[in-house]
Amino acid sequence: MRLVVGRIGRAHGVRGDVAVDVRTDDPAARFADGSVLATDPAEAGPLTVVSTRRHSGRLLVRFEGVADRDAAEGLRGTALLVDSEDIPPLEDPDEFHDHELIGLAAVTTGAEPVGTVADVLHHAQDLLVVTTPDGAEVYVPFVAALVPEVDVAGGRIVIDPPPGLLDLAD
Repeated sequence: MRLVVGRIGRAHGVRGDVAVDVRTDDPAARFADGSVLATDPAEAGPLTVVSTRRHSGRLLVRFEGVADRDAAEGLRGTALLVDSEDIPPLEDPDEFHDHELIGLAAVTTGAEPVGTVADVLHHAQDLLVVTTPDGAEVYVPFVAALVPEVDVAGGRIVIDPPPGLLDLAD
């Protein structure tokens, strides 16, 4: 699975630097010198990171072969991607990457099927977006009290919903 780790914004300066909207929790690893990133659209890459620096709170990146402002502007809007298999698992057994959760079957503590995890939203509270078999979406706060078990290897999560949580899809 390909994961978006950034999106190229506008050019910065005249030597080919671009501002990158970071979409990863580990920009130092994803944008390390020499890192090769796939792109969407594919014909824009792959891109190899030559250097990075911070400027006014933004990450500025220079890519190999992008030597001037015009070339940098041509990359604007390009998504930067990595393969999920290249991301090491987290050491904390209670933390998960979003891509590990998406696609898991959701069942209740009584083993009743609820649906499939379609997305993970990160707002004030992390939310699992579960798509039910009839296509409705249920938002489940991703907290231990409501999601007591996550079995990535087994392909499922267990939800202990309070009354009414799963009725919201009706």
